[in-house]
Amino acid sequence: MISRIIFILFSIIIFSCTSNNNKQSIDLYGVDFSYDSIESISNIIENSEQFLTQEIIVEGEIIDVCPMKGCWIEIKDYDSNQIIRVKVKDDVIVFPQDAKTKKAIVKGIFTKINFSEEQAIKWKIHLAEEKGMKINESDVTLDSSDLIEYRIKGLGAKIITNLN
Repeated sequence: MISRIIFILFSIIIFSCTSNNNKQSIDLYGVDFSYDSIESISNIIENSEQFLTQEIIVEGEIIDVCPMKGCWIEIKDYDSNQIIRVKVKDDVIVFPQDAKTKKAIVKGIFTKINFSEEQAIKWKIHLAEEKGMKINESDVTLDSSDLIEYRIKGLGAKIITNLN
C-alpha cells in the first residue's frame, strides 16, 4: 500500500515537472496565412534564382526592428544564422520594437536588390540615421555584399511570444 502511494506521488511530481507549460501568444501583422511548409532562409538565399519573385514562407528569430516606423524586421535563420530583411509598406504594417528575440513566421515575395555604389552608400547612411547615428559618405566603406540585398516584401507575419 505504501509503495502504491509513493508511486502515485512520484507520478504526480514527474507529471507536473514535465507538463507542457509552453503557452504562446501569436500576433498577426498584415494578411493572415496558413502554410504546409516553411523554407529555410539559407536555402532561399543559396538558391536565390529559383525563389526570386516567388511567394515564400520563412521563420526565424527577429534580431532587429526598424526603430523609426517599424517598417522592417530582420530575421535570423535558426539553422544557418543567415539573416534576411522583411520590408513592409510604411504605416500599413508596423512591427513593434519589443518583437526582438521573438519567433517570426513570415509570408512574402522574395526579391533581390542590386545597388550601385552610390545607392549602397545612401542605404547605409539611411540605416544609420534610423538608429540615430549620423555618418558622412566619406565614412562609409563598402564590400561586395553591400551591393546586393536579398529581401522579402512582407505580406503577413506571425510573431510568437512564449508565455511561460
